[in-house]
Amino acid sequence: MLPTLSLVILDRARRCGVPLLLGLLLSGCSSLDYYAQLAGGQWQLLQAREPVGAIIADPARDPQLQRRLALAQQARSFASAQLGLPDNRSYRLYADLQRPYVVWNVFATAELSLAPLTHCFPIAGCVAYRGFYQQGRARGAAALLRQEGLDTYVAGIEAYSTLGWFDDPILNSMLRWDDERLAAVIFHELAHQQLYVQDDTAFNESFASFVEQEGLRQWRARRGLPAQDDAGERQKQQFIALILASRARLEQLYASPRSDAAKRQGKAAEFARLRSEYRQLRDRQWRGDRRFDAWINAPLNNAKLLPFGLYDRWVPAFAALFAQAGSDWAEFYRRSSALGELAADERKRALAALMDSSRVSSYAASAR
Repeated sequence: MLPTLSLVILDRARRCGVPLLLGLLLSGCSSLDYYAQLAGGQWQLLQAREPVGAIIADPARDPQLQRRLALAQQARSFASAQLGLPDNRSYRLYADLQRPYVVWNVFATAELSLAPLTHCFPIAGCVAYRGFYQQGRARGAAALLRQEGLDTYVAGIEAYSTLGWFDDPILNSMLRWDDERLAAVIFHELAHQQLYVQDDTAFNESFASFVEQEGLRQWRARRGLPAQDDAGERQKQQFIALILASRARLEQLYASPRSDAAKRQGKAAEFARLRSEYRQLRDRQWRGDRRFDAWINAPLNNAKLLPFGLYDRWVPAFAALFAQAGSDWAEFYRRSSALGELAADERKRALAALMDSSRVSSYAASAR
């Protein structure tokens, strides 16, 4: 989640004068009130930060918190020393916000479209959501969009990156995860500081997801742990594949010459099909594992499908690029940055070519 970078603008505007502040805000796509809540939420987060070292050294602090933070610091040091990620104060601080999520993102689409309602911000560029630091504000914004006939989805977010503009802390919401997931998210968010391309969410998230996955693999190896059991990962990928297949069918439906009434019927039928296919997969292959039941049984709409595919669309392409770079992180970052400098269409073609090379390599390996 990146819109909190508006606080950078507010801070610079204070130093440069009120006219600049008004110009930046009024030229944006959001209201003054929206920017104010972003600034206020980020300011609260900054004020809540404490140095992790001081918490670990304080005998009065919770021993479990100290243990988790100590391990997080080992992963943080590994990220810079072994993965070549930025070496700064991010994730060397801790903030307890006294809530389960740091922000709530609101996604929206038209009733018969999968194109997201986008929002553009200085520095961060355009993204497919708006972030709110209060759940009530997020729900209120979603309700207003529904009154306009849009599909909406509100998602709680445990962590985000400010791309190095601030020293991002470990948050209490991140400690809900196990130790490995916590380390992985630190790698992921630092990767956003390493490289970020405006207006290309799939590129940014796929890049960070590859760094997260490969970083976690190397982190486990450094600690002498066995390779992860990938049963859970396979289930997640199978679930995502179901969602993406459903989304592709909906895209065909919405692009068809059918009447709006027929499209609405087809939309309802597609969501019923998705639920049915999920239950078959769960009961026949997963032996009744119900980890995704809450998501699938809650109301479904176009907006709820938006986040899927963004985080892993180009991961195999970055894996191929890492192999081409000789598994050298500095060279990998150089090549990734060069991709990011390409025009959008050229960048997609280059990533697609890397995907093809990844498939060829996988086939050759399986044939041996």
